[in-house]
Amino acid sequence: MEEARETLVEAKTLLDRDLRRGTINRSYYAMFYAVLALAASKGLAISKHTHAIAFFDKEFVRKGIFPKEFSGYLHFGFEERQTRDYGEIWEIDRPDAETTLLEAEKFVDVVENYLKSL
Repeated sequence: MEEARETLVEAKTLLDRDLRRGTINRSYYAMFYAVLALAASKGLAISKHTHAIAFFDKEFVRKGIFPKEFSGYLHFGFEERQTRDYGEIWEIDRPDAETTLLEAEKFVDVVENYLKSL
């Protein structure tokens, strides 16, 4: 979870500097690292993003451990990062970057609390 928390700090720093593309990238990665921590708690190592998302949905959302909205945060963050990093260059509105960061903060918080409860 340390990596997830550190990456959130990076995302906040980027947003403070109005670097929106980087904010979205680091916000998504904070969620990705939180999912990797969940996998590690079950003795699993996951490297592919799509596998991490599928793991989170199957093991935590479908089983009711986390609300479905958190799956939405992760999926949206992944899609936004893919689009912003590899797609056409589009102007990123500050509210979009702020929302992605806020969702990442919620995601990391809920995962961290869950892991502490184990």
